[in-house]
Amino acid sequence: MTDTRQLRARYRRILRFAARYMVLEWWFELVLPRFGLERIAARRRLARAAHIARNFHTLAVDLGGLMIKVGQFMSSRLDVLPAEITRELEGLQDEVPAVDFALIRESAERELGLELERAYETFDTIPIAAASFGQVHRARLRPSDARDVGFADVVVKVQRPGIAEIIDVDLSALRRVARWLSRVRFISRRVDLPVLLEEFAIISLREIDYLNEGSNAERFAANFVDDPRITAPEVVWERSTRRVLTLADATAIKINDLGRLEAAGINPSDVADELSRAMFEQLFIHRFFHADPHPGNIFVTPADPERADTSTPDWALTFIDFGMMGEVPENLSRGLQRLIIAAAARDAPGLVASVRDMGILLRTAETAPLERAMGELFDRFGGMGFSELQQVDPQEFRAFGNEFSEVVRTMPFQLPENFLLIIRAVSVTSGVASNLNAGYNVWTAIEPFAQRLAIDEGGGTVKEFAKQALSSAGLLLRLPQQLESVATLMQRGQLAVETPGADKRLRVIEQLTRRVLSAVLFAGLLIGGILLRQTDSTLGLVLLVASVLPLAHALFAGIVSRSRSF
Repeated sequence: MTDTRQLRARYRRILRFAARYMVLEWWFELVLPRFGLERIAARRRLARAAHIARNFHTLAVDLGGLMIKVGQFMSSRLDVLPAEITRELEGLQDEVPAVDFALIRESAERELGLELERAYETFDTIPIAAASFGQVHRARLRPSDARDVGFADVVVKVQRPGIAEIIDVDLSALRRVARWLSRVRFISRRVDLPVLLEEFAIISLREIDYLNEGSNAERFAANFVDDPRITAPEVVWERSTRRVLTLADATAIKINDLGRLEAAGINPSDVADELSRAMFEQLFIHRFFHADPHPGNIFVTPADPERADTSTPDWALTFIDFGMMGEVPENLSRGLQRLIIAAAARDAPGLVASVRDMGILLRTAETAPLERAMGELFDRFGGMGFSELQQVDPQEFRAFGNEFSEVVRTMPFQLPENFLLIIRAVSVTSGVASNLNAGYNVWTAIEPFAQRLAIDEGGGTVKEFAKQALSSAGLLLRLPQQLESVATLMQRGQLAVETPGADKRLRVIEQLTRRVLSAVLFAGLLIGGILLRQTDSTLGLVLLVASVLPLAHALFAGIVSRSRSF
C-alpha cells in the first residue's frame, strides 16, 4: 500500500504543475493578444510548448501511474501536436522504471495463492517490459500445465503494487484541473472536459482489470480466427487473476525494427499496408479495436518453417496488451463508413456532413469555413506521402496550419463515446505505418477499404451515400466551365463583396468591445492580485503589475484609434 502522505504530496504536485503552466499560457495566449502583442506571444510559442512537454516528461517518469498514460497519449498525437512536443514525450513509451522484483513476487504470490516456484517451472526475475500499470516477466509453465494448454513458454503480467490508489489520486487531481479549464469559456464551448475525463477514467480502470484484458484478447483472436495474418496470444486462465495475467509468449520482431524485418526478408511497406487493413477491419467490420497499437504492442512473427504450408503466409502481425480496447456503436460506425468514403473521394462537403451526422459537430455550426479548409487540405496535401510532405516548404506548412487551426478552433465540437480511443488508434497506426513506409498516405490507404464498403452487399446506407456522391460528381462535370469556376470561388471563400460603410461601423463596435473587455480584465487582475498577495505574494504582485496593461488599453485605445483616422 502507498503511504497516505505520499499520495497527498503527489496530488499537490500535479495541481502545482498544472496551475503554473495554465497561468503562463493564459498570460501569453489570452492577455497579450488583447493588446496587439500577438507577435510577442507567438515568437517563442513552440519553445514554450517544448519546455512544458520536457518538464511534464520529467514529472511523468518521476510519478508514474496515470501521468505516464497522459504523456503517452499526447506523444502519439502526431496529427495535432507539433513535433517539438511529441519528441519530448515519445520516450515515455519505453522509459517507465521497473518495480523491485521482491515487491512483484509478493504481489503475484498473494494473487495466485501459490509460491512462484509452485505456480511456474521457471520465472525470470528481470522484466522484459515495464509499463505504467504493470510489468512483464518471462516464465515457463510446469509440465502438467503445459500439456493442458499446449505450450510451455509464457509471459506473466503483474500489476504494480498500489497502482489502484495512485490512479484514484491522479484522477482526483485531473478532475480538478478539468474543472479549472472548464471555467475558460473558449474551452467549455468546444469540449466538455469533465465528461471526457470520465471516459478516460473508465478506460484506465478497465485497464487494471487483467481478467477483462484476458477476455478482450480472446474476443480479438476470435474476430480474426479465419485471418492467418492477424494473431493474438492465448490466455492461461489457470494462472490469471485480476492483477496477474499469464499469456503464451508471442514476442517476435518488433514492428518498428526495420533492420530485423529486412534481415528476415519482410518488406516494411507490406507490413504498413497490413497494419492499416487490420485497423480498418477492427473499426468498421468488427467494431471492436485495439486502442493502443504503439510499436511495443505489435510484433511481426515470421512463419515457422516446420509448420508452414502453401496456405500459410510468410509472416503475421501479432497484437498484445489488450487492456485498452474500444467499441464502435452502430450509429457511429455508419458515420465513420461515410467519412472514409468521403475522404477517399476527397469530398470535403461530404466529409464535413458525415462529421456532423456523427454528432461530433453541433447542428448549429456554420460548416462553410471547415468545408473550405478541408477542400484546400485535399487539394494541396491529399495525394502526398510522408516523404513528400517532408519536402514541402515549412513556411507553407506553417501558414496553412495556422489557418486550418484557426478554423477548427472556432467550430463547436463534441466527442461521442469512445471517439477519443478511435482518434488515438488511427493516429498511432498512421504514425507506425509512416515509420515503416515513408511514402505511406492514410488517405490512399483507406481507398481500397472505402471501395469495399461501397460495394458490400450489407452496406445499403453506405452504397446509397456513394451513389449520391458519384451522381453529384457527374453533374458537376457536365456544368459549363464558367459556372464551375464561379462555384469554386464561392466554395473557397474567394468571391468577395465590399461593404465599406458596414465595415467601418463594425470596426467601431469591435474597438468598443475590446475596451470593455480590457476594463473587465483590469478589474479581475487587480482584485485577484490583492487577494493572492495574502497567500502567494509573488504571484499576487505579478497580477497587480499586469493589471496596468488592460487599464492603459481601456483608457487610451479610443484616443489612439481616433488619431489614426485623421
